[in-house]
Amino acid sequence: MAPAKPLSPDGVRAADETTPLLVAPTTEPNGESATAAISNGKTDDPEEQHQDEIEEEDEPLPIGQILLLCFARLMEPIAFFGIFPFLNKMIHETGGVDKADVGFYSGLIESLFSLTQVCVMIAWGRAADRIGRKPVLVFSLCGVTIATGAFGFSTSFWQMAFFRCLAGVFAGTIVTIRAMISENSTKKTQAQAFSWFAFSGYIGISLGPFIGGTLENPAEKFAFFKNIQLFKDFPYALPTIAIASFGFVAAVISALFIKETLHRHESKGSTDNTPPKSTWEIIKAPGVAIVLGLYGFTMLMAFAYTAVLPVYLFTDIKLGGLQFPPLGISIVMGVGGLAQAVYLLLIFTPLQKRFGTVGVMRLCAYVWPFFFSLGPILNTFRRHDAMVPFWVFGPSGLALGSGVAMAFTAVQLALNDISPSHKEFGTLNALALATSSGTRAFAPALATSIYAVGVGKQIAAGHLFWLILIATALLYAAAVRWLPKKAEGKYYKKVDTDDA
Repeated sequence: MAPAKPLSPDGVRAADETTPLLVAPTTEPNGESATAAISNGKTDDPEEQHQDEIEEEDEPLPIGQILLLCFARLMEPIAFFGIFPFLNKMIHETGGVDKADVGFYSGLIESLFSLTQVCVMIAWGRAADRIGRKPVLVFSLCGVTIATGAFGFSTSFWQMAFFRCLAGVFAGTIVTIRAMISENSTKKTQAQAFSWFAFSGYIGISLGPFIGGTLENPAEKFAFFKNIQLFKDFPYALPTIAIASFGFVAAVISALFIKETLHRHESKGSTDNTPPKSTWEIIKAPGVAIVLGLYGFTMLMAFAYTAVLPVYLFTDIKLGGLQFPPLGISIVMGVGGLAQAVYLLLIFTPLQKRFGTVGVMRLCAYVWPFFFSLGPILNTFRRHDAMVPFWVFGPSGLALGSGVAMAFTAVQLALNDISPSHKEFGTLNALALATSSGTRAFAPALATSIYAVGVGKQIAAGHLFWLILIATALLYAAAVRWLPKKAEGKYYKKVDTDDA
């Protein structure tokens, strides 16, 4: 007889890859298992319910639907980042703003966009939980397509601000796509699904600036457009038209081929008509507030680092930076993005399967302080002209440290697992994204301001920002220990009591 597998702390044996995987059961005060308690309408027959759970966990990933959702997901980062290459120039020329004030107005437009998303995000999530994911997705894609296309035809700063806010109003796209990817996957396949989701985001972040930078002012760049009066009158219309065309295609494809997922995980024997929980009930659900807090914590560090990195790379060595030329800055950011994509595509899924979501988050939490330490360390090497250790630690540290990007996908899986039920996926994701948008509205400005103060006053040799970020990362490492067990992403095989 084969030796019995060891019991987990919950009294269930760890599963191997040849057996069905289930979440370790816990018991509610009324004696009902937690799995049954959140099923909201599954059959009362324990054997039939157990079989339903096994069949659901063993469902293959619908790759076609996931790829279609990832294609639709491209629109949000393309629309957001596509205007960055020409935004400052457009504000100066079209908006009539002095060059000295362009930075303020550029930041104002993006802050208004993020604040608008905060105001509407939860409403979109509630709508997706009530009327369905697909109608909200298609309607939002149409809205952001129109708003982004119209942005290039603005003739004043306030028109630019209006159309940017209008694009923010249609924030339902990203809310519904996250929910639909969750509902198209199981606990066994969601790591792979969300690694593709994250990878598509990186593609969109790369495509957006390329479209905006290549197609702006086409009448001066391309002979084909030089006699077209439209692009002489509106030099920034072509890139927004191109982005809007992509959005239109995404909306049509979504309407025709993407399947509704709101009720996909309901049991065959379900007669449940219970409406989704209120927003406050979701927040009060066990573990939800903690995971939302960790989600916001993760985004805070990401936005702060991303905002300061190009400034740090540009800053003079004697002030605390690396003094790279524009090409060098582009290479560093490109290599970082490529490394993050590799981690998500090739490393995250097997790592999460082996160590669980909590294991990935703890690993990233331990790496983050060392990754942020590269800022002052590399500057110190440059100040002392120690080029050999600089080129040893610089590229290797960037490549290895980029793995912290796995925390963004891991915290999304924790969010999925902590949801009271699938019916609340839309609202729960909306709460997380509202937190993210709110953080994005203030974190970049706060981070660059702290960096500027540290550099200007030479506090800690210009490294004030990095010291604060390292301290923040250490707090994050401590906070990850509070991740609820339900969101740890570890799976166990149920065994009969007689076998224990």
